[in-house]
Amino acid sequence: MAFLNTLISGIGLGSMYALIALGYTMVYGIAKMLNFAHGDIIMVGGIATYELLSNIAGISPIVAIVVAVAVCTLLGVTIEKVAYKPLRKASSLAVLITAIGVSYFLQNVALLAFGSENKSYTIAALDFKWQITETFAVQGSTIVNVLFTVVIMVSLTLFIKYSKHGKAMVAVSSDKDAAQLMGINVNGTISLTFAIGSALAGIAGFLFLGTYGQIGAYSGSMPGIKAFTAAVFGGIGSIPGAMIGGLFLGIIEQFSKSLFADLQLTALSDAVVFIILIVILLIKPTGLLGKKITEKV
Repeated sequence: MAFLNTLISGIGLGSMYALIALGYTMVYGIAKMLNFAHGDIIMVGGIATYELLSNIAGISPIVAIVVAVAVCTLLGVTIEKVAYKPLRKASSLAVLITAIGVSYFLQNVALLAFGSENKSYTIAALDFKWQITETFAVQGSTIVNVLFTVVIMVSLTLFIKYSKHGKAMVAVSSDKDAAQLMGINVNGTISLTFAIGSALAGIAGFLFLGTYGQIGAYSGSMPGIKAFTAAVFGGIGSIPGAMIGGLFLGIIEQFSKSLFADLQLTALSDAVVFIILIVILLIKPTGLLGKKITEKV
């Protein structure tokens, strides 16, 4: 039964990683850039959720999600317009350095506004257990994480496959210049991609607070890096790949924690994640479902 408990916990944690990885993979797939500030946008979503639920009595968690999504979407679009759009023709290194700079900027603003201490809060709507047997129960946060992630992944897949804007994203992802010649608004499409990715970050911030019961200025850093690892494992740029990578990583992390707890080496469980990243990059750099990108000359 301990095995099953660990597996279910891993699926719940992996679902949250998958949701975060979807934001990474969408932005990379369309804009061909790694937005390392994505984890910090999640932190902003978690703080927005905390501030609403802890300060306004009786407010619905649904309202908190909507506000967190709105705040993160506005933030993501603003960052894209101010920091990334001017670098559209710049080198990948310049964009990467800018993304890291934005990440540190958000962390320091959060430190000034929110303080250095993590704030604890239990979201009552997620604080329940589904008791299946006397010795086996599933946490409410696990159920909600899985449901949110599956619904969002399916919705995104249908959106990209059948909607006008989704098809524009595919065209921009394949060839920006050709897409522009076809009359597609490339800048608008990239901005929409950032808006969707940031909206997902807002939902992930809510789920993070619901899963861990605390949030702080640095809360988005480690989940963001782990979700990036999940995106690389599944194939960055692939929506199903992000889901597979997130679930795999969550399960591996939970089993690692269980194993290392017995050896009193719990801190090493995070190291396993980065060892996996190194191995993936050495064996299959494009990930499970990623496509090999051919440079145009």
